[in-house]
Amino acid sequence: MCRWLAYSGTPVLLDDVLYRPQHSLIDQSLHARMGVETTNGDGFGIGWYAWHLRTPAVIRDTGPAWSNRNLREIADHVRSSLFFAHVRASTGTTVQQTNCHPFRHGRWLWMHNGAIAGFHDLRRDLMLTVDPALFPALEGTTDSEVMFHVALTFGLDGDPPGAVARMAGLVERLGHEHGVPQPLQMTVAVTDGERVWFFRYSSGGASRSLYYSSRVDDVRALHPDLAFLRHVSEETRLVVSEPLGDLPGVWNAVPESSYGVIQPGRDQLLRDFEPEPV
Repeated sequence: MCRWLAYSGTPVLLDDVLYRPQHSLIDQSLHARMGVETTNGDGFGIGWYAWHLRTPAVIRDTGPAWSNRNLREIADHVRSSLFFAHVRASTGTTVQQTNCHPFRHGRWLWMHNGAIAGFHDLRRDLMLTVDPALFPALEGTTDSEVMFHVALTFGLDGDPPGAVARMAGLVERLGHEHGVPQPLQMTVAVTDGERVWFFRYSSGGASRSLYYSSRVDDVRALHPDLAFLRHVSEETRLVVSEPLGDLPGVWNAVPESSYGVIQPGRDQLLRDFEPEPV
């Protein structure tokens, strides 16, 4: 599968989060502990927001993240208050730039870990669901990008949790129609540049790992020696496929079949998630 990270809070250099932690995302690209695959070297991507622009910048490449000099250069010089990063292990689709996450549409970013079982059989029906106005924006061949465009079709702009629930409901219905007993496996992060929604769900009730960080003031109290935390606000949060270190009290498992929202002010952690029949 894949490993991903979402950051929201005080502007920081990408390097502080992508490279410096003990078990950083770059380390996970080589030595994942909780993924199906240990190595996630089938491409990577980062997407970030600048304070003066509404739409995010995205870079993606097909090589492994651990040896990419351009990623190293960007991480040392780009500072952002909201960014996504993803390292990919292909589940069968081609290793090409347009299949790397995160995916972008307008102000939105989307990334996914997991798979639609039997995607090659379901793909045509799913593609026909996509709004014709959105169809030209589909560039790659992954289930993840199709999921994103189905969610956009189902109202992501106005109701992200509802749109993702309807997307999941459609995948499950089509899967069952094609004889796939457990069609969907997903951890998903999606953002409009202000809020971040994250989801953990699978048809079989055994979803891939997902964690969110504790409140910064609580972590400071537990680990006053962490220099990085002295300069970030109490609203700073991370959501990760697996913890970036082993410090106790920092990482909380996202429960099965649930979603959360990181937003200015009070976060909405956590709510039940259930696919909505379509």
